[in-house]
Amino acid sequence: MKKVIFLFLFTLFLLSCNSVKINQTLVDQGNYNDAIEVAVKKIRKDKTSSKSDAHIVLLEEAYKKAVEKDKASIAFYKKQQNPAEAQNTFYKYRDLIDRQNTIQQLLPLYSTSLQRNAKFKMENYSGKIAVARQKFSDYLYEMGETYMKFQTVLDYRNAYDLYKELTDISPNYKDSNALLEEAHFKGTDFVLIQLFNKTHHIIPFTLESNLLLFDTNGLDEFWTVFHNQPQEFISYNYGVDLLFETIDISPERIVEEEFQLEKRIKDGWEYQKNRFGELVLDKEGNKIKKDTYITVRATLHQTIQTKSAIINSSVFYSDFITEREIKRFSLTSEIIFENVFATYRGDKRALESDDLVHINNKFEYFPNNDRMIFDAGEGIKSQLFEILNENSIR
Repeated sequence: MKKVIFLFLFTLFLLSCNSVKINQTLVDQGNYNDAIEVAVKKIRKDKTSSKSDAHIVLLEEAYKKAVEKDKASIAFYKKQQNPAEAQNTFYKYRDLIDRQNTIQQLLPLYSTSLQRNAKFKMENYSGKIAVARQKFSDYLYEMGETYMKFQTVLDYRNAYDLYKELTDISPNYKDSNALLEEAHFKGTDFVLIQLFNKTHHIIPFTLESNLLLFDTNGLDEFWTVFHNQPQEFISYNYGVDLLFETIDISPERIVEEEFQLEKRIKDGWEYQKNRFGELVLDKEGNKIKKDTYITVRATLHQTIQTKSAIINSSVFYSDFITEREIKRFSLTSEIIFENVFATYRGDKRALESDDLVHINNKFEYFPNNDRMIFDAGEGIKSQLFEILNENSIR
């Protein structure tokens, strides 16, 4: 037992030593933020532990170098005098502030090896980040305006990304919230779904209205919105046309068949006898029983009613602006009505399980053509929804 405890503690020691080596490597390679993250995680577990001491020393070193590196980057950005560098400057100041807040939550940190509290220089960056935020906000707003002037869908989307970042860092900057909504609206592809009937059949009104009556919210993405009815003040960039090409409905068929059924079934038992007519006994002297069988027969008269409808259609993705077809898909849906019923003469025991079901059935009236087309159309509707869900418009 002592040996097991020793091995466990030794393993923990090795892991601890290994994590320190890894962290030192991160510092040596200039990955200061990663080194800080590792050290903070270790220290948070128990900052007074002897195992945390090496990480405290590394944290002090990594923090100092990370701050120096960020300040050097900020100085470089300012020298560039490029409005685009306002973004980098702002986020560097935010890194400085976030890093300070993380360290402050751990203070004080006493290092036994240094024989003092670890030193972390703290500064007030509120004024500097406010200036950086203002410059970055101005830059985002101006770039957003530039993209909006191009008046293309993709440029509106670029403008949206800029306004989104602007509202994140400066929620009430000028009219950025209104511009964000405008950019999203103008960058959205509005798609109109329509039904066209090229068959020789009249599609029932209930089917025509039901085919495009589905929840388009389940299809909508952030930049794509489907409408199954044209809406006022909406300019549609794309269309999805559902074209009914052929509708075939079979005649009502009735097929009658008659079957002669025969089955050998168990009908009881009797004592087993040998060829001399003597009873056969088992080892204990008991009489041996055996099953007896008989053959039963019946005549089954079966009637099968069938009728089917099949719809062949296509789905076209169209670009209204360029007036060209983008994608095409084929859809087929078939619905089959079948009813089987039967009567019999003779011994019911000759019937199979399916026969027993059929003799309980009765004649049913055939569904009319409209009903068949409607049911087949439901299959087309399901396939259409799947296509729209799996195939983007662009």
